[in-house]
Amino acid sequence: MVEKLVVEIKQELSAILNENQLEELEKVLFKHLTKVTINNPAQEMNGEKKLLPLFIAAKRVEGCSEKTLRYYESTIQNMLDEVQRPERDISTEELRCYLDRYQCRGTVSKVTLDNVRRILSSFFSWLEDEDYIVKSPVRRIHKVKTGKTVKETYSDESLELMRDNCDNTRDLALIDLLSSTGIRVGELVKLDISDVDFEKRECVVSGKGNKQRTVYFDARTKIHLQRYLNERTDETKALFVSLLKPFSRLQISGVEIRLRKIGYELNLTKVHPHKFRRTLATMAIDKGMPIEQVQQLLGHQSIDTTLQYAMVNQTNVKNSFKKYIG
Repeated sequence: MVEKLVVEIKQELSAILNENQLEELEKVLFKHLTKVTINNPAQEMNGEKKLLPLFIAAKRVEGCSEKTLRYYESTIQNMLDEVQRPERDISTEELRCYLDRYQCRGTVSKVTLDNVRRILSSFFSWLEDEDYIVKSPVRRIHKVKTGKTVKETYSDESLELMRDNCDNTRDLALIDLLSSTGIRVGELVKLDISDVDFEKRECVVSGKGNKQRTVYFDARTKIHLQRYLNERTDETKALFVSLLKPFSRLQISGVEIRLRKIGYELNLTKVHPHKFRRTLATMAIDKGMPIEQVQQLLGHQSIDTTLQYAMVNQTNVKNSFKKYIG
């Protein structure tokens, strides 16, 4: 490690120092850096194997969810297991080769590959910020070009068909709340009855990083939610519960299975909770809602994420072209 650092320092100063000066600099650096390496107890305490746990701990303090932390940890650990080198010594070339091998293993999408690159970039940038390494080896590895795919949204007709096909008030209220608020399915299942303000037609949800925000629902959702709650005989505080005893809080898998069943019965493709969220974002932007307000409504930290959820209605593009250009 010392030899590598000395070489890097000499290379950076080679433009302003002559050969004799570089030799003297090398002697001085070896003399003092060797002492630091031998006598620095902090470096021994934060050894190679402890850097990943320290990074995960830092991300946990920043507010990342346990699910995100597990994804970070497994992604980075897989790289370390394959490269078989200390984090401080991993080069750009080794990471490029790892990503190339990862891509060639099977049906790995460009989006997944870029997610791996992004996580590695976050890890090595943290190492750089914390002075464990001089420079992140991921800096010269550019973003993977993923291309843009047009993702489907629900049509008004599909939403009405799903509502009509519900055989209980819970599923009807669930579909209405997802479609009118655009909340994540994870936020939906965390909702308690006390989180809902029927008078103002709004509810408080806990999003990613335990960040709370207020979302709003329409009059139809209010009516169906109240009807569902009035029919319930349990004392569970959860807003949505299972249809059978002991009427426990509805889980994400329960929502997904139920929607998939409704979609299958109606011969609708790709019926899942997240599609309601994309549909709301697309509709809001299409009707002229400012993108910043859509961002706040969906609880996105970056506005770029909001733009990825929304498709532009091609009919509106054509009409705008005729109005402003043609």
